Amino acid sequence: MAGKYRYGEMTWPEVKAAAARPCVAIVPVATLEDHGLHLPVDTDLLLCTSVCELAAAQAPDRVVLVPAINHGYSPHHMDFPGALTIGPHTLIEYGLDVCTSLAHHGFKRILIVNGHGSNTPFVDVIARLCTVQTDALAAAINYWSAPGVREVAESLRESEPVGGMNHACEFETSLYLALRPELVDMGQAVAELAHRPSKNYWTDLVAGDGPLMMMEHWSRLSRSGVMGDPTKATPEKGRALLDAAARGLVELVDELLAREILPRTDHH
Repeated sequence: MAGKYRYGEMTWPEVKAAAARPCVAIVPVATLEDHGLHLPVDTDLLLCTSVCELAAAQAPDRVVLVPAINHGYSPHHMDFPGALTIGPHTLIEYGLDVCTSLAHHGFKRILIVNGHGSNTPFVDVIARLCTVQTDALAAAINYWSAPGVREVAESLRESEPVGGMNHACEFETSLYLALRPELVDMGQAVAELAHRPSKNYWTDLVAGDGPLMMMEHWSRLSRSGVMGDPTKATPEKGRALLDAAARGLVELVDELLAREILPRTDHH
């Protein structure tokens, strides 16, 4: 089993052996939806799974990479052809079933890596439920929030400081250019910052979100599906961001492995 870290490529004895050693099972979660006129609908899925793959390849001795949950919560994107959405309860139950299955097989630490912003509250709930329903320690993170990504992105960004990196933007387009440039039509890339940020409402993959949590139908926010400025994207930026995100996930893996899972104490 030396060097084998992809869950789907393991035999059941290899899965058993992997669960018995100190490791973290990484579960990517994303969705399929519109990403402007220039990016394919699999953008969130490709970016998330690629970051997870790079991280796992850097730490194959302590990572098991589970096949991705491909579909997520995207009803607000349904005005644009291409989006496939599942319900919030479906996503939670599906993700929880995957994670509790891993816990049943002996995996003690699970990291859910999300690649779609509107999945965020649900992957948090999945991790919480898995932790209280099993003996495993489960955690969740958006890959763009991994340690080190913000610093690299801020050093590279040319788009607006707030709201300029959001969806099919400089950030996501750069990543896709680094991975599958032949599928990106930069001739169709348009800058669009039409989401009307206000004093307490804004969203940005790098700078973070404002205190007011809200999500309108995407067709109210963007004509093309873009929220940001993809015209400033380059493959060089994408490679730097991929490396930063992968390193950040490995840091989280090591942090989870170092965290002792203490016994519960019932104080009734």
